Formats: sequence, structure tokens, C-alpha cells
Amino acid sequence: MPEPGGYGRRWTPVIALAIGAAALVGCGGDDSGVPTLVWYTNPDNGGQATLAEECTEAADGAYRIETQILPNEADAQREQLVRRLAAADSSVDLMSLDPPFVAEFANAGYLMAITDPEDVSTLTDGVLEGPLETAYWEDELVATPFWANTQLLWYRQSVADAAGVDPTAEDFTWDEMIDVAEEQGTRIGVQGRRYEGYMVWINALIASAGGTIIEDADAGADAVPSMAGEAGNAAAEVVRRLARSSAAAADLTTAGEEEARSLFQGDSGSFMVNWPYVYAAALGEVESGALDQSVVDDIAWARYPRVRADEPSAPPLGGINLAIGEFTRYPDEAIEAVRCITSPENNAQYMVESGNPAARDAAYDDPAVREAFPMADLIRDSINDAAPRPITPYYGDVSTSVQRNWHPAEDVEAPEPPEETDTYMAEVLAGERLL
Repeated sequence: MPEPGGYGRRWTPVIALAIGAAALVGCGGDDSGVPTLVWYTNPDNGGQATLAEECTEAADGAYRIETQILPNEADAQREQLVRRLAAADSSVDLMSLDPPFVAEFANAGYLMAITDPEDVSTLTDGVLEGPLETAYWEDELVATPFWANTQLLWYRQSVADAAGVDPTAEDFTWDEMIDVAEEQGTRIGVQGRRYEGYMVWINALIASAGGTIIEDADAGADAVPSMAGEAGNAAAEVVRRLARSSAAAADLTTAGEEEARSLFQGDSGSFMVNWPYVYAAALGEVESGALDQSVVDDIAWARYPRVRADEPSAPPLGGINLAIGEFTRYPDEAIEAVRCITSPENNAQYMVESGNPAARDAAYDDPAVREAFPMADLIRDSINDAAPRPITPYYGDVSTSVQRNWHPAEDVEAPEPPEETDTYMAEVLAGERLL
């Protein structure tokens, strides 16, 4: 078991609380002697529970999987897992983990590294480049991409036609999009609330401009904040221009994914950056009578917009990785379970049933996936080219530093936010400033 301070100085109080939580340690097994793997899942529509049942059946008595659902919010999910793993809870066999938390957990010694070359090959074969990058820590495979996610540019075809523009053009930029929305008297949906979604937007803008939020991120507290400069200033200019334009949503500073979707589907909607779930959500609202079919017929999609016309965009990356707890009593069975859960066939099934995009390339060629997602090829390409958020054990510090210095969007004015964030973040990482 790691030393209490080994998880990082800022997490020591959480770990101290966790160490005393002896009741958290589970049993792991049933009366028949069949090993029971407990899989801690993020909330979904039941798709993970279905996969647990199917993989239990496929195991033919070698093991069984039961699921435990984590809280809705990512921070609360992280805290519950930290409490258990800090107490060396052997019942945390499998966990659905947000990619930004992988480095943090691995650095603390909470994730079982997969070292057998055959296992590594099986679990990574055909995985798209974007999510695969988030599965390693210190050159070891510590998680397996389960499903991935990315944002697309969603647009109303009628607005694009009226403006005479083609958002699918390779050189379509944020500036051109804002110009169109201003000319047409319409609004653009983004995630501007001070939360992780805002960090996703800023990271994608900086990466699309050829920069990074932090250099040598795997150096932990010795990493170098790197927002100041041309890329950071270009990102700040996009945020500033949209926030101060007539194309901005009235609720921009408090808007998340759902607020952006509501705006986009309304009478003033024109463009939106958001995850692929929005398409299935719109279809569901038509089915329930909450949305007119004409709105869905008007929805089109394109790759995430560019910051600079001559430089490809770096779409956001999200999703869930499947990790094995370091303290599991059933490491061999856990690896077999991961192999089953993340297989291309199950990736495709989960994508269709849950609406969450697959992490494996082959899943996008499945006929059911292509029927459910007419934009399947675009999603696959965007995930493959996506830019992960900084892979660092201090991700929480990095994200909070960015959010605090870049919010609200209407106050952003280059070069202040990039420069101030670098100073602020450096002081936080050095332990000279508290968040």
C-alpha cells in the first residue's frame, strides 16, 4: 500500500480519511467459490451493466462481474475511488476512469500495470491514437480505452446556406463561424461555465493553435506551464471575440453541454461544439414530441473548427478508460474481463446502446453503428486526431488554474490570461499557492 503522502500533497486529507474507512474493504467472491469482480462504473443508461452480464456469461464460470455505480459528477467519482484505493480496498477490481485521472491514480500506485506483451497487444490492438495516449503512465499500460469521445462542429444547414458558407471545408475557422452568426443574427453554443467543460474548450483551442497548456506534464510538480505565447494568445482571442459578440449566448458564463444544445435547437441556433450524444438526444426529443422533425432535418456536422485556417484543428478528447485496481485479488480474471468488455464487438454494441463512441477503430465499420451514427467516420477521425488534456498526476491543479484565470469568458483579453495562468499554475505546482 502506498504511503499516505505518496498520492500528492494536496490529496493527503482525503487519503487520511480513507485510511480509517476499514468498512470500505470488500470481500470478492460468492458461495460457489467463483471469483466476483466488482466493476465501479460511471452512470450510464445501463450499458455497462449489460456488458457485465454478457461477459459473466462468456466467462463460463471462470469469474462473474457485478457493477457498482459511482456518483454523477466526475470529481465525486474520483473521490469515492480514492477513498477505497487509499484503504487498499481489494474489492476495486475494475473501474471506469476519466482519462485525466489515469496519471494521477497510476502515479499513486493505485492501478495495476499490464506488463505481459500478449495482454498489452490484445488490449491495445486497433485502439484509436487519441485515447491510447491516455492509457499509459511511465511507459506502462495502466488502463485500457473502453469508449472514447470527441466534439464535433454541429451546424444548422439553413444558416450555412443563407450565408453561403461550407462548414465542412478544411479551412473553416472560429472567426469565420462568428462572422456568419453575427451576419445572420444567430447564436453559437459553447461550454462557458467554470467547470471541466470550459477547460475542454480552452485546451482544444490552444492545441489547435499548435500549443500546449503545460510542457513535460509527466514531470508532475516539475512540469512547466506553457500557455503564454502565440498559441495561448490565439486561443484567448477566440474566447474574447465570441464572448463579446452578438453570437454569444446570453447565458455563456453559466452554459454547459445541455444549455448549448438547447440554444442550438432553438430559433436562434446556428453553430455548436458538443459531443456526439446531442444527435441521439435530438432524435429522442422528436420521438417524444418535444422537438419538431424539421429541426433534426436541419442539423449537419463537420470537424471541430480551426483556430488558424492553415493549421488542422485538434478536437477535444473525452471518454472512459477501464483500469484494474492494484489491490485486486484476481488479476488474471480482471485482465480477461477487460479483454471481454473492450472487445471490438462490445465496443460497437455499447456505442449503439449508450450513444458513447467506441475507442476501437473496427467498431465504426459495424453496420449497426453506421446506421445509428451517420457521422461515424467523422467521429472516428476526430477521436484519432484528438488532443488529450494534460496527462499529469496534478491534473486537478492544472485544470483549476486554467478555469480560474480564464473565467468569465467576456473578461478574457490576451495576453493576460495565458501569462497569468502560467504564473498561477507554477506557484500551485510548487506548493506556493493554494487553490
